Amino acid sequence: MKKIDLILALATGEITAWFFYSLMREMEFSVPGLPLILAIAFPLLAALGLQICWMLGKKYVWIWQMAKYLLIGVLATILDLGVLNGLILVSGVAIGVTYSVFKGISFVVATCLKYFADKFWAFEKNEKAGMGKEFLQFFFVTLIGLGLNVFIASFVVNNIEPKFGLSQTAWGTIGGVAAAFGVMAWNFIGYKFFVFKK
Repeated sequence: MKKIDLILALATGEITAWFFYSLMREMEFSVPGLPLILAIAFPLLAALGLQICWMLGKKYVWIWQMAKYLLIGVLATILDLGVLNGLILVSGVAIGVTYSVFKGISFVVATCLKYFADKFWAFEKNEKAGMGKEFLQFFFVTLIGLGLNVFIASFVVNNIEPKFGLSQTAWGTIGGVAAAFGVMAWNFIGYKFFVFKK
């Protein structure tokens, strides 16, 4: 495993820890010392998980690819939700068609990051020739993912009342998280076997 792999795992774990902490604060869930626990546990778990997948990946390369793909997915999801929440905060709108448009915008921004990270890190396809065609294939797979992503998030937000005392804004984040999990498998299969096949 390369040093950059470890650094990215630790950074992803740390960013994820603070994301979860902010979500728990929104839900008014408080545990003494929680930020410190998350800030230590998440990076260590991410690094340990990546190390295990690297060892398993020596025999089954798809496990190593999947682990890196998931780390990129976590970062892209947090970016997606950050852009979504920023648009909601600026506009004051967290429901209806406007929410769906915001969700589409945030998904596209995160997808641009994912293309380069998946290509060069997760699937280690370093060829620069044919990147235009490859990006179009990536965009096609992602466009289907976008449809699934917006549909799932919009369904959750517009058809299910907020649960657990969450605000409509926090429920918008829950819709985004549900959509991210729903699209994850579709994108990995499409990227591995269609876009970045070797």
